[in-house]
Amino acid sequence: MSKSGSSITYGESVPAVEQACKVLVFLANNSGSPQRLIDICKEVGIHNSKGYSILNTLIRFGFVQRNPFTKAYTLGPGLAFLGRKVIDNMDLREIVEPFLKRLSETTGETSLFGILSGEQVFIISKQEGNQPIGVNIGIGHRFHMTAGAHGKAIVACLSDEERKRVLSRKRLYFYGDPSRFKRNLFLRELEQINKTGFAEDRGDLQHGINAVSSAVIGADGEVVGCVILIGTFPEKEIKRFGAMVAETARGITSRLALEIRGHWGKGEGK
Repeated sequence: MSKSGSSITYGESVPAVEQACKVLVFLANNSGSPQRLIDICKEVGIHNSKGYSILNTLIRFGFVQRNPFTKAYTLGPGLAFLGRKVIDNMDLREIVEPFLKRLSETTGETSLFGILSGEQVFIISKQEGNQPIGVNIGIGHRFHMTAGAHGKAIVACLSDEERKRVLSRKRLYFYGDPSRFKRNLFLRELEQINKTGFAEDRGDLQHGINAVSSAVIGADGEVVGCVILIGTFPEKEIKRFGAMVAETARGITSRLALEIRGHWGKGEGK
């Protein structure tokens, strides 16, 4: 109520904020190609001067970036931070544990879920198999992002630009010893991973220990982490187990998408 006793009417949305959201959604739907100011404003239905002000504000927060040469706009890295926070607010272990439990019960082997952070993969969930010989990898264990099967699975799902950046490093651990890395062989293996949905490690990191892995993708299309199945299982089981791991990773990816939509959808329609 106001001082005069009249009621106050609140609008359901703030126009400038709504326009900024439309700008972000438009850029997201066209993430494969940078967009010009005039095209963004035409899509959102605002004057160029208003769009320019909105875009500059979004740039300040890192939600949008502008190419200084082409003057075109794309989504900025600040959104990755927000997306990561949404994921952090979920209990990822609660989400992945049923999937890992089913995988380990079916295969009898140890299953892991690792979350990608920077250049490291941190194991945050683990389910033991029923084999007499286990693999001693505990919660919190850290792998380099290029090591073994999980490294191949992750790199296979990176953008071309990110993949080039990773492969430009002098030391890569996909096959254990960096001296064993052969670029042409690795690129052929990536093609196979994209076909089958999983990567494999046939004792490269540790003799006698085999592993298969598939990447888990977030709603923004970025790699969140990976599912790993590891053990002393025979190589003849790699194809069968790999297909199960790929299915598990797809299931977690779908569940994450549902959870994120649920988080963003709260409050809608009120």
